[in-house]
Amino acid sequence: MLTLEQARTIISATRAKGREMGLKPLSVVVLDAGGHVLAFEREDGAAPGRFGIAQGKAYGAVMLGMAGRAQMARAEAQGYFMAAVNGVYGGQVVPVPGGVLLRQDGVVIGAVGVTGDTSDNDAEAALAGVAAAGLEGEA
Repeated sequence: MLTLEQARTIISATRAKGREMGLKPLSVVVLDAGGHVLAFEREDGAAPGRFGIAQGKAYGAVMLGMAGRAQMARAEAQGYFMAAVNGVYGGQVVPVPGGVLLRQDGVVIGAVGVTGDTSDNDAEAALAGVAAAGLEGEA
């Protein structure tokens, strides 16, 4: 089970990695295995609409059991599938890097969604946050 303390560590370390990398202001959300928000932070200067993007990156990872890069590859290969998935989930899935899937002993325990810079940079910052919490993530 993913804890609030782990979620806070993920967010703090993700933001620190973003500053280290010189990224634009980040928004970071951590969801539990049911897709519910455990924690969220939006850095000063980040656009107010970033919550929806961060949440969509993480939500797709949890609901599909696949990280953002895998979702993007699937969308590129089978756009109709991702369109159908987004229909099922009310348009809440954002299939791009920055959605990091969290597993423990092969079981999905949650996901992290990061947005604000390029999707690849978002994913790199998220993975640093996940590692700081002692967890492994799939980007």
